[in-house]
Amino acid sequence: MIGLSGGIGSGKSTVAAVWRELGATVVDADQVARDVMQLGSPALPALSAAFGEDILYNDGSLNRSLLAERAFVDAEHTEQLNDIVQPIIAARAQELLAAAPSPRRAVYDVPLLIEHHLESQFDHIVMVLAPIEQRLERLTQQRHLSEDDARARMAQQATDDQRRTIADIVIDNNGTLAELRKRASDVWHYLESCSSA
Repeated sequence: MIGLSGGIGSGKSTVAAVWRELGATVVDADQVARDVMQLGSPALPALSAAFGEDILYNDGSLNRSLLAERAFVDAEHTEQLNDIVQPIIAARAQELLAAAPSPRRAVYDVPLLIEHHLESQFDHIVMVLAPIEQRLERLTQQRHLSEDDARARMAQQATDDQRRTIADIVIDNNGTLAELRKRASDVWHYLESCSSA
């Protein structure tokens, strides 16, 4: 199985999209997190108790932006969030990965691979890295985060040096979108050649 990771705003989602086009089964940890925190999820009462009842709307659904404001304010709150949701996310992700038509084409797209100590679960780890200023620009312009919010989220994640240390392959996203797509395609073809060797 392949682990795909990279910091927020690095371009990891673009790499995942290219790999899907090339036939990979990509399980997106962020999407799994959204799915498992839908109305009725067992995580919601625990999140409400930890971060305030007002993180839930009147219908009981989650106000994600308010939760993010409170959870990413510092390392202690981020850890509290992870302790609640990560076991639920991990269990659901494993179900989806196990159901992949081809295990050799299964990719877990997980931003916090290092932070959750998942290195040993993968045959190959691919990291997508990008300069901090480019990441900030993407986060503020495309995701409409404030610069302070973007920097706070980045500060809660592993450093690029930490990512390089555990990566089998690094995709440097320091150019155009077309260049990133080409690099992503080249890496996928390389990974396929490894799995068929």
